[in-house]
Amino acid sequence: MDSTDFKILDVLQRNAREKKSVLARELGIPATTLQERIRRLEKKGVIEGYQAAINAEKLGLGVQAFIAVSLRHHESNAIRQFERGVAEIPSVRSSYHLSGRFDYMLLVSVKDLKALGNLVKTEITTLPDFGKCETFLIFSEIQSNRNLTDITPGS
Repeated sequence: MDSTDFKILDVLQRNAREKKSVLARELGIPATTLQERIRRLEKKGVIEGYQAAINAEKLGLGVQAFIAVSLRHHESNAIRQFERGVAEIPSVRSSYHLSGRFDYMLLVSVKDLKALGNLVKTEITTLPDFGKCETFLIFSEIQSNRNLTDITPGS
């Protein structure tokens, strides 16, 4: 990857819906070159996909929380079963396998506090090999989706 690739990633992270001709002009490269470089970055897996940023509150999901979970056992079968269970819960937006005090961190979005309580009591705690959890309410989002090109060497 060279500096042009990093510039392409930067403009795509800011606005992937912009017309390629506009992006090419902004970058000072021919549109065909831009398209070929984007295809190459997609093929290499650097660009995994494109998605819309959606406001959870506008969808009626007024409570966001992180739920930190510890498992009782750490054998590979237990881990796989837990991860499959998490993947089936619609309210879990993201999940991360961690090192440290907790094994997993789940980002969840629900309608209200009652729905959060139900999620924890009826879905999270019933997952395979669940040990314990701690819930952290999100009061406000300070920063979201920092462009990776802002923190990647070579940009």
